[in-house]
Amino acid sequence: MGFMSYWDKLLLYRKNVMLTRTGFFVGCLTGIAYLTALLFILTVIYEHGFVITDDELKVIHLIYKYTWGVFLVFTTVQIITRKDDDDKSKLTVWTWILDILLYFTLIPVIFKEPDTDTGVWWVWYVFHHPHYRITILFLLSLTNLSGSLVRLLGKRTNPSLILASSFLVFIFLGAGLLMLPRSTYHGISFIDALFTATSATCVTGLVTLDVPSTFTLHGQIIIILLIQIGGLGVMTLTSFFAMFFMGNTSLYNQLVVGDMISSNSLNSLLSTLLYILGFTLAIEGVGMAIIWFSIHDTMGMTIHEELYFAGFHAVSAFCNAGFSTLEGNLGNPLLMDGHNLLFITVSFLIILGGIGFPILVNLKETLFYYLSFLKWKVFGHGSFFRKQVHLYNLNTRIVLIMSGILLAIGTVAIAAYEWNGAFAGMSCTDKWVQSFFNATCPRTAGFTSVRLTTLSTQSLLLMIVLMIIGGGTQSTAGGVKINVFSVILLNLWAVIRGAEHAAIFRRELSHDSVRRSNASFLIYLIIVFLAIFVMTLVEPEASLMALTFECVSALSTVGSSLDLTPTLSTAGKGIIILLMFVGRVGVFTLCLGLIKQVKKHNYKYPSDNIIIN
Repeated sequence: MGFMSYWDKLLLYRKNVMLTRTGFFVGCLTGIAYLTALLFILTVIYEHGFVITDDELKVIHLIYKYTWGVFLVFTTVQIITRKDDDDKSKLTVWTWILDILLYFTLIPVIFKEPDTDTGVWWVWYVFHHPHYRITILFLLSLTNLSGSLVRLLGKRTNPSLILASSFLVFIFLGAGLLMLPRSTYHGISFIDALFTATSATCVTGLVTLDVPSTFTLHGQIIIILLIQIGGLGVMTLTSFFAMFFMGNTSLYNQLVVGDMISSNSLNSLLSTLLYILGFTLAIEGVGMAIIWFSIHDTMGMTIHEELYFAGFHAVSAFCNAGFSTLEGNLGNPLLMDGHNLLFITVSFLIILGGIGFPILVNLKETLFYYLSFLKWKVFGHGSFFRKQVHLYNLNTRIVLIMSGILLAIGTVAIAAYEWNGAFAGMSCTDKWVQSFFNATCPRTAGFTSVRLTTLSTQSLLLMIVLMIIGGGTQSTAGGVKINVFSVILLNLWAVIRGAEHAAIFRRELSHDSVRRSNASFLIYLIIVFLAIFVMTLVEPEASLMALTFECVSALSTVGSSLDLTPTLSTAGKGIIILLMFVGRVGVFTLCLGLIKQVKKHNYKYPSDNIIIN
């Protein structure tokens, strides 16, 4: 009883005395931890980006040791000073796991190296290995920096500006990384590095330089990481790190993040983030396996080179980026004969990445429903199975149907126009595969199998239309989006028929959806026209078709070009960079961040009619 009384007094002293006097110290230590995390990441970049001397390597190792010590102290202080009544909800299992893994790095410090013929030596060796320590420190650094970014949302800072700014940060960071000596074979100018980083982060695929002959393996890895970050979305990744490793943040933070990823409830916010990451890794993994199988022992590569090729193109395809490690993109002679499986796989990766994560989640739920129904049919009895009437939501129906229509029309039209043109000399099967592939890529991944300059004018015009439409919302694709285009068509059909409201599948489209869709499409057309007009001034020697194709491709983050990109002037590259950024971040996102929003009023002005027809 005396011991319990002593323990209760100690806990009371900790809560009422210690915790109230350590706030300033913990705040300073938190700031030091953030700066240390940033220093650590920059040091890792420097180590792998430059050819370093022995003296520089010693300094790098000192910084790693300093970071390790700071995180040990910071983690210990956090555990000791954590307030039970306030911060308990912020703890997650993964927080504890990460903290425990950090403390495991103390094992080689406390215990001497055991004999190598014992099983304990392997445990000691793993925790002593520098790769283990650097991995843990890297995860802790990302967690702390991501947490600070998400907490910044809690300051009621404009989330649209934060989203746009985060893309800018990664673009300039990527440009700096691509300019490192070990990223290229012969160096690269800042404008070309900025162009490539923008194209990768905005998952576009336009390049001013040949990727395989310009960028080393380090540079290509930087490009594919930027593609993955840009495809998933910067806020998706940072929110995942913050919520997965640090627990739930404030209610306002969760509302903002939920709106960004279209989560229907706060309870499913983390699960939605997990779905996005899980779907991405699973689909890319399956795609990588099929691509590897399709090229195995056919391109003169080693097994490691084949796996790298398959992984790079799986990520690039699902993220709708269109980057390739081959000269001539996927039109390389090594692929143009007997690799139809590769082109079909890349096409379906593009389609899955372009329909949107909410629809992938809806399809997953539908699949699980049918599996449950089948299980109930075979093994169940009675009325335990609850039947659902509406399996597919309205967005899923619209995107899937419109995607199918656009792919069918595009495939048949391109086959008809290019059968004896760009596809001449191919077998019948190859022609249909190439038609399907070239109808898929404009929505919106800029892979190429045949030179676009060899296509007919009709095919190019069709591709421009497909690029403008793009893919689904909340996806890796660009364009005005299928959802927007469908709403515009439905509203047009309603106006022509004299209907008061646009409707589909016994659902009336909201007035706000119609207004935003019309505004989005109009803004897109205005930006494209202005860009083409300015490009005619800075690139007077280029044809109007090439300039139109280039501007639409950049704003829709497609990445296709009529061989104009490498010939662009510095001013032309700057315009295309701006178009790629606007296309990825979104016009409405930029408008919400830059234009002051009108406050809602409880009154209306008298309505009047404008003569339209």
